[in-house]
Amino acid sequence: MLKRNVSGVTEFILAGLTDKPELQVPLFLLFLGIYVVTVVGNLGMITLILFSSQLHTPMYFFLSSLSFIDLCHSTVITPKMLVNFLTVKNTISYPECMTQLLVFLIFAIAECHMLAVMAYDRYVAICNPLLYNAVMSYQVCSWMIFGVYIMAFIGATTHTVCMLKVDFCKANVINHYFCDLFPLLELPCSDTFINEVVVLCFSVFNIFIPTLTILSSYIFIIASILRIKSTEGRSKAFSTCSSHISAVAIFFGSLAFMYLQPSSVSSMDQGKVSSVFYTIVVPMLNPLIYSLRNKDVKVALNKFFERKFFL
Repeated sequence: MLKRNVSGVTEFILAGLTDKPELQVPLFLLFLGIYVVTVVGNLGMITLILFSSQLHTPMYFFLSSLSFIDLCHSTVITPKMLVNFLTVKNTISYPECMTQLLVFLIFAIAECHMLAVMAYDRYVAICNPLLYNAVMSYQVCSWMIFGVYIMAFIGATTHTVCMLKVDFCKANVINHYFCDLFPLLELPCSDTFINEVVVLCFSVFNIFIPTLTILSSYIFIIASILRIKSTEGRSKAFSTCSSHISAVAIFFGSLAFMYLQPSSVSSMDQGKVSSVFYTIVVPMLNPLIYSLRNKDVKVALNKFFERKFFL
């Protein structure tokens, strides 16, 4: 599949975040620290949920899946980015670039739909608590996660196949720090109209539909919370959603800024900043958000350390 390009371009040059030499080492250290926190945080969350029986519920089943997606999402981008901070010429071969694009899109799309699934889970838990165990059974949760990856694979494969069909002539400098759709679509010498239509259609589906699902879920959730008479009950119900709301706001806000604008309107330099949020910062923040603002996770974490160090 990766041999489709017959234009003669065998490698691309990544422009990176900045062309100022004095910023390369500080940025390397900053993003290395972020990546370490991302790996430790997400692996820690997956391990905690796996070994803590009190967290063996649909909500944390989805959260462990989100942590896995975040870990892979960041790993596709950050290591190559770190290497490029320390090299003079930031090159990536054509097959590597297309592979990075494919894998990046799989996990980016999967995160969009996983956040929507988690919102639906909270809707069922708060609005239909008596039916929760029946509606969100293990089989249903497994099929929902399977559906998330199927949609992600179809979307990512479609984008990548369309990209393989365009011809790259002499321009091979990608104004970005990784192989993303819009920066790549600035380079071809062949017509990219079909690519842009596919990007717009799939972006609407993968951003608008999950966003609509999340908004609809929270409209019903808020209405249900307002009917709770006790202040303690309302606070407890809202606390189970606040972490998810924070994660959704950061991820979808930065993603929409990048993908829901025409390429002629969107500034690629602004896009780089937006991309940093959803490719690097969000995967680091999610485990922190869910651990620091979630009482069940904090209790499970305390018990986990007590078992490891005091037994």
